Amino acid sequence: MEKSFEPAQIESKWYERWEASGAFQPSGKGEPYCILLPPPNVTGTLHMGHAFQQTVMDMLVRYQRMRGMNTLWQVGTDHAGIATQKIVENQLAVEEKSRHDLGRDAFIERVWKWKEESGSTITNQMRRIGAAADWSRERFTMDEGLSAAVRKVFIDWYRAGLIYRGNRLVNWDPVLGTAVSDLEVNNVERDGHMWSIRYTVTGSDDSLVVATTRPETMLGDVAVAVHPEDERYSHLVGKMLTLPLTGRQIPVIADDYVDRDFGTGCVKITPAHDFNDYAIGQRHKLAPITIFTLDAKVNDNAPEKYRGMDRYDARKLILAELDAADLLVETKPHKLQVPVSQRSDAVIEPMLTDQWFVDLTSDVQKDGRPGGREAITQPALDAVRSGEIKFVPENWANTYTQWLDNIQDWCISRQLWWGHRIPAWYDENGNIFVGEDEADARANATTQPVGTLRQDDDVLDTWFSSALWPFSTLGWPANGPVKNERGEIVANWEQDKIFLPSAVLVTGFDIIFFWVARMVMATKYFTGRIPFREVYINAIVRDAEGQKMSKSKGNTLDPLDLIDGIALEPLVAKSTKSLLIPQVRAKVEKRIRKDYPDGIPAIGTDALRFTFAALASYSRTINFDIKRAEGYKAFCNKLWNAARFVLMNLPEGEIAAPAGAPVTEAERWILTRLKQTLGDVEQHFTSYRFDHLAQALYEFTWNELCDWFLELAKPALSKAEGPALNGEDAVAAASTRHTLLVVLESVLRALHPVIPFITEEIWQSVAPKLGLTEDSLMQRPWPRAEDIVADDAATAEIEWFKNVLSGVRKIRSEMNISPAKAIPLLLADGDANDRARVAKFAAQIAFLARTEAPQWIDSSADEPAAAAAMVGTLRVLIPLAGLIDLGAEKTRLAKEIGRIEVEIRRCEGKLGNASFVANAPADVVTQERQRIADWNTTLGALREQAAKLNG
Repeated sequence: MEKSFEPAQIESKWYERWEASGAFQPSGKGEPYCILLPPPNVTGTLHMGHAFQQTVMDMLVRYQRMRGMNTLWQVGTDHAGIATQKIVENQLAVEEKSRHDLGRDAFIERVWKWKEESGSTITNQMRRIGAAADWSRERFTMDEGLSAAVRKVFIDWYRAGLIYRGNRLVNWDPVLGTAVSDLEVNNVERDGHMWSIRYTVTGSDDSLVVATTRPETMLGDVAVAVHPEDERYSHLVGKMLTLPLTGRQIPVIADDYVDRDFGTGCVKITPAHDFNDYAIGQRHKLAPITIFTLDAKVNDNAPEKYRGMDRYDARKLILAELDAADLLVETKPHKLQVPVSQRSDAVIEPMLTDQWFVDLTSDVQKDGRPGGREAITQPALDAVRSGEIKFVPENWANTYTQWLDNIQDWCISRQLWWGHRIPAWYDENGNIFVGEDEADARANATTQPVGTLRQDDDVLDTWFSSALWPFSTLGWPANGPVKNERGEIVANWEQDKIFLPSAVLVTGFDIIFFWVARMVMATKYFTGRIPFREVYINAIVRDAEGQKMSKSKGNTLDPLDLIDGIALEPLVAKSTKSLLIPQVRAKVEKRIRKDYPDGIPAIGTDALRFTFAALASYSRTINFDIKRAEGYKAFCNKLWNAARFVLMNLPEGEIAAPAGAPVTEAERWILTRLKQTLGDVEQHFTSYRFDHLAQALYEFTWNELCDWFLELAKPALSKAEGPALNGEDAVAAASTRHTLLVVLESVLRALHPVIPFITEEIWQSVAPKLGLTEDSLMQRPWPRAEDIVADDAATAEIEWFKNVLSGVRKIRSEMNISPAKAIPLLLADGDANDRARVAKFAAQIAFLARTEAPQWIDSSADEPAAAAAMVGTLRVLIPLAGLIDLGAEKTRLAKEIGRIEVEIRRCEGKLGNASFVANAPADVVTQERQRIADWNTTLGALREQAAKLNG
């Protein structure tokens, strides 16, 4: 092994070897275990959320592979309709062209070319974090096989009456010119105004005042609503109002939706441009009036003076004219939530447009066939409510079911060119014909098409194709092998359906609605199976202060920068590159120079992965701190140095296993602790408590293996120090060396799912010492707790021994005695067990604690002034003469006495709480009572020692 651990030198080497060896592919042996990668956008790059989520998936896949499971990590990318089209359109804009200049076919060809050149960025970055995915089966939502699945699903649902075309209200992006999903809309708080406008009652001097944040939409008002029990306006319900600036007559209606205590209690109703108003309009059978064009300009339904104006220019003119007409009652500042498109930053406009929808709400169709709720929605609800699919943490199941209980029909069409074009054609009379192609559409037509057919220009929502991910990636609906563009087989439904359902879906809570629920819907409908057995909802990664990571805040972190390190100036340049506003750019630069004055140090992939594991609790968010990541780099260094120390101090060649059981109690102790740790780790994998898993592995590796067992094994490893080896000692030394290697190799296997690179590199040096013949650590089985024999008696002996050594070391540290200085060691009190243990471990105590041979003080003899540590009733004494400042030892004792008194009061407080005693488990109450007894014993001994020093 090299002298120091250098992550960069080993990571690329091992990943290339693993992938080339086929180690990431299903073995064909054991029970199937599958994880689906939530397909990242083909436009994307690896961010902290990706790296965290993919680390979790990789740990699970590596663990289950070592357990003998037939593992598949199914990966691929999403075509990301809006994002990808926007990138290519921006490229064309630089050339002073638009997609319309190229035409649809040429534009699509241009997008495919971009995808081939730039679309693999994120998958290459996934390799950097060690993703043990089966890249030979990588899929793309626009590849031929998945496109075939999309067409079949659309056609089957359409022919079953579960997909329809209708004119309904949708989120409309006026810049991109397409409907967008809720997930693609951010609600941004902005400073705005609330305008109060007077609407006069027709033929009367009476009036109503309505408040609105969007006065331009009044041009499309069809009513004013009041609460049916609002006595202020009950006499006006049913009367007509004159809509300001238009002269159009609109009614006053009563509806329970209105909050009579908010504002004036009167609400203007604009069904064509507000989702709540649309629902009210449906209830009252009010015809909506659209007043905007698709590019958010005022249309011909408005008075002529406003036509063609941008919506915000029209707002200014409308407010000016209302003011001039003395109809603008009040203007006041108001904080409001503005829906903004993630892709274009345009303010979303609710618009009535012709779109395609999946029916998820109707109970029965007109012809008596099951509607969408019975056919699609209810089975998805039942799968979770019955426990067939479980959420972890389980509270997210409520989020899932509440959304499905209140679901709306799903808008699946997008006004784009890049994506799965809707397989529907129209004849000259507007009749719709659906099929695989035009010929299939004609062949399955129930009426004869009139004239030529024109295919729908729209494409499907990307969530439609990703909803099929659990089964389309496995080859459905093809009956045989599915090949990619290079002729390589990537799936075969007949063989690969063993991986459906997958074991667990690892995803974020923000797409429970848009992806998780829809995968359950589609998979249940088309395969009769659930898509996955469990859904682990991972936390969202925030910065060290708990703030959402944002480029404009300057608190985003690039996982590759953490792995490789980056100097300050390149970090500043990279972080401010995309910020166009000078003030924001200056603010971000200032923060970066403050937070990272020396840049970001390289911590390596393994340390980053361990950090993610240690943070992966059931919390909704996690705070990522670079300091913590640096601490886990120190852990990697500790493991490296410990392994190197062991290997440097072993004889040449293979270390033979002893004939019988491990000889020493130290060996049996470390094996017992290994057994306990492995059992805990297996349980934490099952419950997805990766934070507890990381902590268990950290404590065992750092504290018990690298610190304690290496210390206990030093006499066996030492060639020049320690007591001379007689025949019995030689057997113990040989046994200890072998056990040390066995435990180290087992720890490398247990750590491998979390930190794969360093464990593989170390294992390559350890394996020959144990005669292991596998080529890679990845081929080794998981170290099973049940294969290890526990020895509680040996554990008790070694824990006593550790406490004695810790007591001596604590005195050395607090009294500032050099670790190299050999000091006297006196023992007092204790019982017969203590005397037997001292006799057994005397040589090891002297060797490891750097003391003279332990000496017992006779109870009748005068006891010298000494510093004391307690091990049960045994007092471990270091004489003060010539070593220690008497005053300092008195201070130390007083501090320790105070600490123990606090512990006793804490225990007494619990036991004095009747509720605790009545409701806590009996063993917990017993444990608290035993703790008080132990603390009181220790406290008495320390007080006695303090009295002797003060006497």
